[in-house]
Amino acid sequence: MHAVKLAASVAVALAAGIASTQAQPYPQRPISMIVPFAAGGPTDVLARVLGQHMSQTLGQSIVVEDVTGAGGTIGSARAARAAPDGYTLVLGNIGTHAASVGLYPKLSYDPRSDFEPIMLVATTPMVLVTKKDLPVTTLSDVIALAKRRQVIVGHAGTGSASHLTTLLFESVSKTRLQQVPYRGLSQAMNDLLAGQIEIMFDQVISSSPHILNGGVKPIAVTSPARAKAIANVPTTIEAGLPNMQAVAWTALFAPKGTPKPIIEQLNAAVDKAMKDPAIAKRLDELGADRPAPGEERSPQALGKLVAAEVGKWVPLIRAAGVSIE
Repeated sequence: MHAVKLAASVAVALAAGIASTQAQPYPQRPISMIVPFAAGGPTDVLARVLGQHMSQTLGQSIVVEDVTGAGGTIGSARAARAAPDGYTLVLGNIGTHAASVGLYPKLSYDPRSDFEPIMLVATTPMVLVTKKDLPVTTLSDVIALAKRRQVIVGHAGTGSASHLTTLLFESVSKTRLQQVPYRGLSQAMNDLLAGQIEIMFDQVISSSPHILNGGVKPIAVTSPARAKAIANVPTTIEAGLPNMQAVAWTALFAPKGTPKPIIEQLNAAVDKAMKDPAIAKRLDELGADRPAPGEERSPQALGKLVAAEVGKWVPLIRAAGVSIE
């Protein structure tokens, strides 16, 4: 009888311990935020700005982990395979969570079904920049030069926002550029500053410091309105190429199956960061726009955005005959 009572007591204690563990509030340890691009690039910059604020809100460190390669799909695939427990997130973008569907016939994840959307973090126009001594000043100059000879353009790898914008430019301007892929925009920018490549489409968020210090020459931004950070730079519409519209976006995702309460908690933490005047000022300085308060900041809105972007970019990619085995 004593043995039975002892066994029952042990069972109760174990059950209570398990219940206590399950009831522990999230998060209980540091959270990994995978950035599928190189350190110093626009996605990495956003991750560090956002991660610091979220750490304060959640009470645990957000560890930014740069996992580069294959246009961001290596890091994204790693996130998709991670345990759906809220301790692995990924900051995806137009390349990793839209263009990848058209580029990689053997893509190991589907951005529409293998992730839980958390929130759109920022949108930013692309800006066409050139090395400072290239003899051009307008978008028409660049197109004319590209029709006379092959202009050397750098981008952050197949499927990246800079690559997609390059494809769009070739399509609407009816030119062909000599494309040089890099493992990230920061490496491409270094070569542009050194004069090793001639032009590139970069996100305003990462190019504005180089524009403002005179390291590179801005030609046009690819959004309907001018970018606040470089307000003197005309839009492609103003420059006479109205179909040249491309806005890069960055958003936070978790692996599919992450519990809804955790998604809601992470969404609230990102939303709190978006409401912070210091974060708003920092994003303005970087040339990034925040999503509008309300529905645009919901997980559901991000899910719809991913589906719409897949529908926009995949046909362009296939028309260009671009694929990666």
